[in-house]
Amino acid sequence: MNGQVALMVLVDIQLSAKISGILRLMFARLGLWKTPGLKFYKHMGSGKNGGFSIHPSGTHQALFCVFQDIASLEQFYQSSRLIRWYRAHAQDFFSVKLKAYSIKGQWSGFAPQITAEAPSSGPIVSITRASIKPQYCIPFWRKQPAAEVSLQHSSGCIIAAGVGEAPFFRQATFTIWDSQIAMDQYARQGAHQNAIRASLSGHYFSESMFSRYIPFDADGSWKGRTLV
Repeated sequence: MNGQVALMVLVDIQLSAKISGILRLMFARLGLWKTPGLKFYKHMGSGKNGGFSIHPSGTHQALFCVFQDIASLEQFYQSSRLIRWYRAHAQDFFSVKLKAYSIKGQWSGFAPQITAEAPSSGPIVSITRASIKPQYCIPFWRKQPAAEVSLQHSSGCIIAAGVGEAPFFRQATFTIWDSQIAMDQYARQGAHQNAIRASLSGHYFSESMFSRYIPFDADGSWKGRTLV
């Protein structure tokens, strides 16, 4: 496989390891840049419930990485002490590898390379992230609960998780859909469409990225759901 490939990991840490997990969220990133072939990464926390709450969960974490090639990703996945620790202390663990086919915008000045064509069928992954301007934080979060409820009840949504680099202001949503059609139908629904329209018209974001991927080699499950 040529070109960049990404990895998303979701973990819900056992309560007995909560403090150790928080310490890893704070400090594990210091050594990640030494990883061979790693082009970009975000080590993130999450809100309660589905991750879309303003209240931190304390146990939900996520790791998003982009590698220069599949060999670098595989080496990291098999040898990473952080991944091994997650597996040993997780009550929920899910990972999936990703090939990008649509990228709009940037994440901290970085945009993953497009390495695949849009699929004609099968599951797809959507990752949306935004840096919310401080003056628009309250209006944004007022609209978020309705969009979350709409997402959780959307037909075709296999997995959904809200994660973030920083509380309130730097948020991301990771979703897996059983088809492009299912995701597009959700995007046109009332609550989500209203939130996006308000965000764009109000210039809520200082930076944003809307990206779509083809998933492969999924491992584990998230909230009782998996990608076969």
